[in-house]
Amino acid sequence: MRQAPPPAGHRFAGRRTSGRAQQDHLLDPYQKQAKLTDGAVCIRCGAVYHEGRWTWSPRPQPSHETECPACRRIADEAPAGSVLLQGAFAREHKDEIIGLARHQEEAEKQEHPLNRIIAISDEAEGIVVTTTDIHLPRRIGEAVKRAFHGDLDMHFDDNAFFARVVWSGPA
Repeated sequence: MRQAPPPAGHRFAGRRTSGRAQQDHLLDPYQKQAKLTDGAVCIRCGAVYHEGRWTWSPRPQPSHETECPACRRIADEAPAGSVLLQGAFAREHKDEIIGLARHQEEAEKQEHPLNRIIAISDEAEGIVVTTTDIHLPRRIGEAVKRAFHGDLDMHFDDNAFFARVVWSGPA
């Protein structure tokens, strides 16, 4: 039976919410459309493709080298998500907020090797954190809001496989 499409404006259109596997890989242009064979190892980060997903497993024998989608995004400087931390509060607490973002990355990356921070930069509009996936920006934004309050706005662009999160510090 075919699943009904999500309602208009649904933030996670394109993903199954009935408990079955998420379908993000079908939307992400950096994911190979043909299934990799088990034993593929990323030449840059060492992640291993095993049973249909990237893991931090020991290198299998035999193996063949490839490049994982996260490392390709990092090399191409093509983020799948961004977090904009704006306002005077963000600049005053930059080190704490960046530490919190790095902590969220480490927690996420343990189970999902493709979810990483690409860069953290100071821009005119605020501190910008770019990521290799669409889930880490939400996680960072929610953690910053829990810790420091303020306002959080999230936008997921299903057509471009991109997540944009904006956090504004408390007044």
